Order: sequence, then structure tokens, then C-alpha cells
Amino acid sequence: MEKTIIKDKLNRPLHDLRISVIDRCNFRCQYCMPADKFGPDFVFLPKTALLSYEEIERLARIFVNIGVEKIRLTGGEPLLRKDLPVLVKKLSTIDGLKDIGLTTNGVLLPKLAVKLKEAGLKRVNVSLDSLNDELFGNINGRGIGVKPVLEGIEAAKQAGLGVKINMVVKKGLNDTEIIPMAEYCKNNGLELRYIEFMDVGATNGWKMDDVITKKQIFEMLKEHFELEPVDPHYFGEVAKLYRYKETDVNVGFITSVSESFCSSCTRSRLSANGQIFTCLFNGNGHDIRNFMRNGATDEELSNRIAEIWNGRDDRYSDERTAETYKNRKKIEMSYIGG
Repeated sequence: MEKTIIKDKLNRPLHDLRISVIDRCNFRCQYCMPADKFGPDFVFLPKTALLSYEEIERLARIFVNIGVEKIRLTGGEPLLRKDLPVLVKKLSTIDGLKDIGLTTNGVLLPKLAVKLKEAGLKRVNVSLDSLNDELFGNINGRGIGVKPVLEGIEAAKQAGLGVKINMVVKKGLNDTEIIPMAEYCKNNGLELRYIEFMDVGATNGWKMDDVITKKQIFEMLKEHFELEPVDPHYFGEVAKLYRYKETDVNVGFITSVSESFCSSCTRSRLSANGQIFTCLFNGNGHDIRNFMRNGATDEELSNRIAEIWNGRDDRYSDERTAETYKNRKKIEMSYIGG
């Protein structure tokens, strides 16, 4: 199957695929799996509902054949999936795939970072919303302090993985941590991504009043640092990047609330239970797992994926208001990842 022939079937670029490998996490954080909604009695997906590694590899190869160049493994917490380096190794053999990353809370990286690097993983994005132990424990819902995450970050660096830090900022919760996080990441050569608090899923109690915008964060940073803009590395790059002057350390902003980027989106998502989502905010997934398990050929899967992507009309971040988010069906972060 010629890649160029398949790519011609797409009416817009598709370069980035997020694959959620598991629907659970070892945290119960306020942003995506709040404890009052995901308590000890919550029923997660049975193992048979999850895509197998062989199924993920097959679909990933097809996605790469129609243009995908980057894959990021997500969850839930992807490091909870047994033998994850086995999957990374399978993906690393796909011809044309340029980058394999992983989003994690970092706690299990001391055990797995070296194995993941050896399997072909290139980078990790570690979620860290505060350097204050008490506050961080409240956010993650388990009382886990910062130390295990910092140890995970160091383990990833020592293994030779690229490391970026993701910080979701919520007004009145952790906005006091904006400058301490910047100082920590700058001093340790880590790229920090400030993420505006988003209305992903239906369980995180999102309100527009809780959002700290990129503009507001940038003004805070300017009081402490000299920043200069950095050009995007590729079409569709989500983060708006700046560099601390006279350093090679960047800081970025994910602005899906205040400055949408729907028109340049090149990212599709594959959920833990095998549904394709064309937008983080669209709860209407397209089942590919059962289509595949019912005997679809690679060509039929390619055509179906192209049909789904060509039919997308998602512009939620362009259209969001304080009211519209209440009436939109959305997929939870535990199924789709970030």
C-alpha cells in the first residue's frame, strides 16, 4: 500500500496520533479523574475491551501510512499498562514514524525509563501542577507528594529521554505556583507547558471563571524573566513557545480556551477502547475496534479512517462559551488522554 496514494485521500493534514492505552490512573486528580466521580467502586473497562498491543500496532501502521508522523501514548496513566515497553518496541519498527512520546504523571518512571528508552521511546511529558507537597497532594487526590514525580523526571533525564513538564493552571487552586514552576524548570533545563484549564469531559466542574489565560500568565512571567518568541517547529504545533533570553530553555502555552487553534489541528485520538476521536472536546467517537475485529482488511481500515478524518467539522474551541460547554457530549480524559 503506497503511502502517497493513501495520503491523497485526506483533505487536511493528519500528523499526530494520541493513543490511550489504558483507562485508569494511580491518581484521582481534579482535572480528569476526580475522586468523587472515580471512587474505589468505579467500574473500569474490562481487559477484552482494550485494544491489544497487536491491534494498536496494526492501527498505528495504517495511521502512519496516511500521514501520521508522531505518536504519543497516553491514558489514564499509560505506565500502568503491563509490559508497555513491548508496545513501544513494536511501534518503533514502523517505517515513517518519526517520533514516539508518552504523557505520564512520572511516578513509575524510575522503574521503566531505561526500558522505555531502549525500546525506542524518545520523550516524555510529565504532569506536574505544583511544587508544594500539600497542594500537589490535594490536586492528585491521593496525597502523593512531589518527590516521586521529581524522581521520575530525573530518571527520564538520566535514561536519555527528552522531558517536558505539563502544568494545568486553575484560578484559585495553583495559580500561585506559576512563578515557582517557571523557576524550577528554567534552572533544570526543562521546557514547561502552561495549559489553560479546559472543559474536557463532564466531571471536572469546569467554569470559565476558573481559567487563567495565556495572556495573564505571560504578564506574570514578564515581571520575573525576559522572554523572546520562538517560531513554531512545524505546522499544527499546539504550544505557543517562548525562550528565556540568553538560554536555550523554552516555555510554552496551550491556549485552547483563550486562543483556539482549531483551524490548524492535525491531531487525531484513539481511545483505550478503540474509538477514533477527531477532537478532544467531541464525545462522538467512531468505533474502529469492532470494525477491525470483524475482519476488516488494512485497505478497508485505511479508507474508514480517511473517511472519518475527512468528515470532521470540529471547531469547539472556536465556538465555546460559558454556556455551550454544559450541553456538549464529551469523552472523559481517562479514556482519551490529553
